Formats: sequence, structure tokens, C-alpha cells
Amino acid sequence: MNDYKRIIANNITELRKAVPYTQAELAEKLNYSDKAVSKWERGESIPDVIVLKQIADLFGVTVDYLLEEIHPLSATMQSVPRQLKINRMLVTGLSCMLILLIATVAFVGLSLATDIERLWLAFVYCVPICAIILIVFNSIWGIKKLNYAFITMLMWGTLASIYLTLGDYSNWLIFVVGIPGQVIILLWSGMKAKIFKRAKKK
Repeated sequence: MNDYKRIIANNITELRKAVPYTQAELAEKLNYSDKAVSKWERGESIPDVIVLKQIADLFGVTVDYLLEEIHPLSATMQSVPRQLKINRMLVTGLSCMLILLIATVAFVGLSLATDIERLWLAFVYCVPICAIILIVFNSIWGIKKLNYAFITMLMWGTLASIYLTLGDYSNWLIFVVGIPGQVIILLWSGMKAKIFKRAKKK
């Protein structure tokens, strides 16, 4: 049993560092406390079968991989988490580029077919829409702390879109709304995530 604890502890630690995640980030993705992850990595306890499956799925390996000390395909398996991270970044980037493509098609098509002015606003609207996409994907796959930057991008992008859409450039005071909004985001980002996490100890 002690051997299994050590093997699982080493495998979880290596996979976590390969991505890389902190213990707190891994704990958040598994809905466990970072103390539980720390115990797993020190070999003081073993995750239950369901959690082992969640860990395996998260890192793109099999449950058997977590139980084996020697991995014949070690080099290949170790590249899986990194490739998984790259794939997720590519999906996020492709989603944002799709929004840009739609805006470009709309801009070109409407420019050729109509006399509507200020069609360039389609590209301005891309900013808050891409921010929403980044928030969604980062909440699922990424580092949660980056969401504060993306929320900032969403807020200022939305204010800029409204300002430019109105067309009255004397209405610059609309950006004053962003000041308390930015302060709220900064204060929110300073709060410890532990307050909001469900503490599970194993």
C-alpha cells in the first residue's frame, strides 16, 4: 500500500508540474482543497477511484498510468499534458479568430452591398465578444486569476463599443463608469479563492 501511495504521489506531482498547475489550481479543478492535494503528493493519502479517474482525464492519461512506477512510453505520455494545453489554447484562439472572421465577412459584404457608414465598428465589437470567449474557456481550462484581466478587457471593450457607436465623441464621460468597475475588479482579484472553495479533506 505504501508503494502505491508513493507511486501515485510521484505521478500526480510530475503531471501537475508538466502542465504546469499549482497545487491550489489542481485542487480547484477537482473541487478539493489544496491540503488534500498536498497530502496526495506527499503520499500521506490516496485519492479515491473517482478522483483518480478525474485526475487521469484532466491530464490526458489513463488511471493505469497513475498506478505504474515505470512508464514504457514515458516520453510520449509526459508530452500529453503539454499537448493538451496547446490544443486548448488553439481552440480558444480559433474561437476568437472565428469571431474576427465573421466581423470581416460582415464588414466586406455590407460595404459592397450597402452604403451603411461606420461598418468598422464590427471590429470594435469583436473585443468584448472575444473577452467573453476568453472568460468562458479560461474558466474551464485555464488559470482562474487570468479571468480578472479578461473581465477588465470585457468592461473597457464594452464601454469603448458604446462610446464609438453613439458617435458623439463629447460623451467621453462614459469611461468614468469604468473607474469604479476597475476598482471592484482589483479588489475582487485580491480576495482569497479559499473563501469560495468547498473544502474537502482526505
